[in-house]
Amino acid sequence: MPQKTPETQDFLLNPKITFLNHGSFGATPRPVFESYQNWQRELENQPVEFIGRRADGLLAAARAELADYLGTRAENLVFVTNATTGLNMVARSLKLGPGDEVLSSDHEYGAINYTWQFLAAKNGFTYINRAVPLPLTTQQDWLESFWQGVTPRTKVIFISHITSPTAAVFPVEALCQKARQAGILTVVDGAHVPGQLPLALDALGVDFYSGNLHKWLCSPKGSGFLYARPEVQGLIEPLIVSWGYIPGQVSPKPMVDYFEYLGTRDISAFLAVPDAIRYHRQHLAGEVRLRCHQLAAQTVQRLAALTGLPPIYADDSWFAQMVACPIPSSIPVEQVKIRLYDEFAIEVPLIPWPGNPMIRVSFQAYNTLEHLDQLAAALQAIYKIS
Repeated sequence: MPQKTPETQDFLLNPKITFLNHGSFGATPRPVFESYQNWQRELENQPVEFIGRRADGLLAAARAELADYLGTRAENLVFVTNATTGLNMVARSLKLGPGDEVLSSDHEYGAINYTWQFLAAKNGFTYINRAVPLPLTTQQDWLESFWQGVTPRTKVIFISHITSPTAAVFPVEALCQKARQAGILTVVDGAHVPGQLPLALDALGVDFYSGNLHKWLCSPKGSGFLYARPEVQGLIEPLIVSWGYIPGQVSPKPMVDYFEYLGTRDISAFLAVPDAIRYHRQHLAGEVRLRCHQLAAQTVQRLAALTGLPPIYADDSWFAQMVACPIPSSIPVEQVKIRLYDEFAIEVPLIPWPGNPMIRVSFQAYNTLEHLDQLAAALQAIYKIS
């Protein structure tokens, strides 16, 4: 394994594993993890004082720092445990029925596809996964192609900002602007965005946006957010009704009161988010993010040359620190994944995809060119490429 560099000493990952899967669950650096544990100890020191008297103020302060980082106001955000929870809140709240359509793409995260499919079967609306052709050429081509799926019945557009299976950065700002002009609500899955791309939610023009903080921002597991612009906050309902809702009374800050207080739970991951933001700004942004993007671009070219399969991106504007590359279909993907881990100690996800499966490779500060070399050598051995 490569020697750890000073900038990677903080990560707690097993040094025996070549970890190329930051995109799935992230990895929390030691100072942020210690902040998380300190909040847990403080909670246990006096649980009644912490939860009963201090939690509201502590959460408000953490939310204010997160809002500043995300380019919005604190009253437009709530903490949620993950983007799946936030997107379920929105999808379950919207009043959709027979004759209505939700337009999405065929590059969406499986769990949220299931959410929309479940609700479509229950409520009678139609959920459409419009095919996005590969390779991805220009953003204008993508926008024009996707928009052809809009009909007079389209009430909601649901789209990923960065897709999970193909790691593609979709032009959501232009899409949200076009949808607003057409009177269509936009719901964006931003699970992979905070920490990987700059994000200014108010300027984006989206109606609803949910993202994870435990992935690329490297905060503790169980930290995410839900955003709703003020004009549409009244459309959503909490999944759990608790003390934040008082029958017959209108809260002055309903987004927070109705959606963030969900009964007794450990809020330590949320309270560590400001430390994750500070750590990211100091150690993981700027040159580190650029270096990781360059490794991702090298991966696209190296694996295309190795396999003879062309990239799915026309250029490197389509991805950030994570890429998906086609691999041969001659061996079942589950067998390839098992061999990569068991024989070569490489942790990397493989994605079934029509035509050719994909390997999705993520890069964070702890990754080096040597990790890419190891992956290329392992694939060469598995596929017996001379």
